[in-house]
Amino acid sequence: MIPAALEGRLRLPAIASPMFLVSGTDLVVATSRAGLVGSFPSLNQRTSDGCEAWLKEIRSRLTEADAPWAIQYAVHPTHKRMAEDIALTVKYQVPILISAIGITREATDAIHSYGGLVFHDAINIRHAKKALDANVDGIIAVCAGAGGHAGTYNPFAFIGELKPYLGDKTLILSGCIGNGQSLAAAIAAGADLGYMGTRFVNTKESIAADRMKELVIESDITDVVYSSEIDGVGANWLRQTLPEKPVGSDKPGASLAELLSDHKRWRDILSAGQGVGSIDDVPTVSDLVDRMEREYLSATKRLQGQSMPGKRSEMASSTAQNCPIHL
Repeated sequence: MIPAALEGRLRLPAIASPMFLVSGTDLVVATSRAGLVGSFPSLNQRTSDGCEAWLKEIRSRLTEADAPWAIQYAVHPTHKRMAEDIALTVKYQVPILISAIGITREATDAIHSYGGLVFHDAINIRHAKKALDANVDGIIAVCAGAGGHAGTYNPFAFIGELKPYLGDKTLILSGCIGNGQSLAAAIAAGADLGYMGTRFVNTKESIAADRMKELVIESDITDVVYSSEIDGVGANWLRQTLPEKPVGSDKPGASLAELLSDHKRWRDILSAGQGVGSIDDVPTVSDLVDRMEREYLSATKRLQGQSMPGKRSEMASSTAQNCPIHL
């Protein structure tokens, strides 16, 4: 179910996901102005003061006519700035908190106190159930092929098992959604919103390094490697940026983790989703969303055209309801 706070405020049913060292204020603002939920990870600013400056800037540049936006961080003891980030989220009444790794009832109550929403990343049913117990408003089903930290489940299988637990909560699907057609497929499969990351790396407003944007264009699905050795948690990485075993190494069985001393995760070792193969340009967010809207409408028309003889009117009506445009 689409939350009431988002009804009538989205051009397409999608969130541009928060990406470390990629999502900055310009990307958030451009995405929300284009009609999708824009977002950023709080840790893209290294201090709480820097994060607060970004929150002030985003609020000053967006209006009620724009789509809502989001901040992302872990509600977990491993996140050293957790208390400060929650306090800032409440102070600036950020419309949406995207939580990862953990979430607590205290955090969701704090965000709900001003009418905000909480969406939580989950790679399996157990994690999703814990988040639902904490009263989140929606679950982001992070499936195989997603950029950054990702799960291993097929999206059709995962949302099929997850949906019965959600009731009236929002189901957001993540994993290789990079154009309007795949967004429409996610909605047709039962998701309420799509979660789009890698495609927004290659936008003019992204703060991703030029090298990363070039690699996204040069790469295809065979260049994306899933490993838990780099970050301790399963994630998808670009093969070209992974460390190689030195020539003449005396550690013939050296693991990736043992070869990381001269490499920084996320800065030197870069992450992207399996959808990189379809990306070949660096448009503005506005132009990209215009294109996605055309693709989305074309895909929904194609679904309507696949209805069975004698049932066309009934199925077309159902498809239109489940693949909303201008929410």
